[in-house]
Amino acid sequence: MDNKAISKIFKLCSQLMELQNENPFRTKAMASASFKLDKLPFRIEETSLEELSAQPGIGKSTAEKAKEVATTGTFKELQDLLENTPSGIVEMLNIKGLGPKKIQIIWKELEIESIGELLYACNENRLVEAKGFGLKTQEDIKKSIEFSISNKGWFLYAKVFGVAEVFFNELKAHFPASLLSFTGDFRRKCEVLSTVDLLISESIESVEKFLGAYTLVEKTENSIEITDELGFTFKVFSSNINDFYLDLILSTGSTAHLDLLSTILVDLPPLSSEEAIYRNLGLDYIEPELREGLDEITRAQNHTLPQLIQYKNLKGTLHNHSTYSDGVHSLEQMALNCKEVLGLEYLGICDHSKTAVYANGLSIERLEQQWKEISSLNEKLAPFRIFSGIESDILGDGSLDYPDEILAKFDFVVASVHSNLKMDENKATARLIKAIENPYTTILGHPTGRLLLSRSGYPIDYKKVIDACASNEVVIEINANPLRLDLDWRWHRYAIEKGVLLSINPDAHRTEGLRDMQYGVWVAQKGGVQSKDCLNTYSLQEITAYFSKRKQR
Repeated sequence: MDNKAISKIFKLCSQLMELQNENPFRTKAMASASFKLDKLPFRIEETSLEELSAQPGIGKSTAEKAKEVATTGTFKELQDLLENTPSGIVEMLNIKGLGPKKIQIIWKELEIESIGELLYACNENRLVEAKGFGLKTQEDIKKSIEFSISNKGWFLYAKVFGVAEVFFNELKAHFPASLLSFTGDFRRKCEVLSTVDLLISESIESVEKFLGAYTLVEKTENSIEITDELGFTFKVFSSNINDFYLDLILSTGSTAHLDLLSTILVDLPPLSSEEAIYRNLGLDYIEPELREGLDEITRAQNHTLPQLIQYKNLKGTLHNHSTYSDGVHSLEQMALNCKEVLGLEYLGICDHSKTAVYANGLSIERLEQQWKEISSLNEKLAPFRIFSGIESDILGDGSLDYPDEILAKFDFVVASVHSNLKMDENKATARLIKAIENPYTTILGHPTGRLLLSRSGYPIDYKKVIDACASNEVVIEINANPLRLDLDWRWHRYAIEKGVLLSINPDAHRTEGLRDMQYGVWVAQKGGVQSKDCLNTYSLQEITAYFSKRKQR
């Protein structure tokens, strides 16, 4: 388990302690331990008990529990609390807008013990009169429950990626002579998916015999569906060697892609690759990520398919955080990881601005301290370079939260919305456009504020926002955090057509988060992004000139 997962276990324990009226001092201590464990600059499972105990605010008892969680996934105190709490009440802790105090009222006073009962109570207006609630709170809870239910059974691509790789390798090892490939939504690298699909040139009976450790959900003549202990669903489809690559094309493409393909898909002889099949149809090979039923068939006929961006094309990383605001690792640690581990040429640091008090946003005095450290590190790490940026909050009226004379001192500015997320489309769009028109805005950060499977983004008129970026030469971020992947790939093509540069930014708050750029690359590939369309494929010399030209303008 990584530190974040361990931290979440401690947070759950503190919530259950509050829910069951445990000693408030111990409850706060558990919540504090959750926060401190998440911010440790090393992996808990890889360090000794003595070293962990020596960390400020940890202590031996917390360290022992943390090591136990790293090994077993739980600890006795948490198990005791879980045994005394209905499972439906525990599930409510995941509903946005519901904390332990409100859940305690729902449980003890309204005698509701499941999310289904709670949704029914919202529909019956039962929450309105309860202490601490009201009509608006009831409606927000209802929307959160409905959103959660609608996404049940869906997973983030990044969440299932590692498990899928393990399952694939297990199958490959067991059937080394068989043809095997991922297919479906997973192969197209869809940002969320309900199953991981695979195609194999084996009978379903043979595959079923291999799947002893998995739970069978459904079996047909040509497929078998199973789940693992984490609840991930896998579907394995059977093919034969002669039809394998045609079946791979038919199972990979979206319905819309296959509808476009059906107009030219005729009886084909057995062919030895997907490339050969597309070529036989008079088409260039279409990468799986592009098989979404947009313009890929026409472009494959016209030989104008994009040369998709690759991870190796990235020369640097922009929009990252350090311990100056809410990051886990120091500025130097982030820079060294970029230089020595990832082999990048530059790091753009964008700690939170002063309005983001919750994220330890930087005052002007602390900005000056950071600028001095950046200057010192640039001398020490040359030719590697740290660019001084800021993630400046877009305020409710669209203005940025530093005066112009401060904004002018940054190498670049990422402008992002973090508050007041419930504006209607007109107001939200106008707010973004005003921020885009600010001459100091370099990059528009995570344009809709969405959190996949957790929070839908605020509504915007995408075309107006992208057109404004084109007019003001503002870059649009593809936030590579797997929870965001925002700007949505469905709008990448329009941005490119309008001449807008995109930037694959990890929004990393720790060194491990820098690797999220891979997810950003994959989603950019779905959007048809090429290397030339992306700002952080620029070399150090090129991006230095770009920032300099922007500032002169």
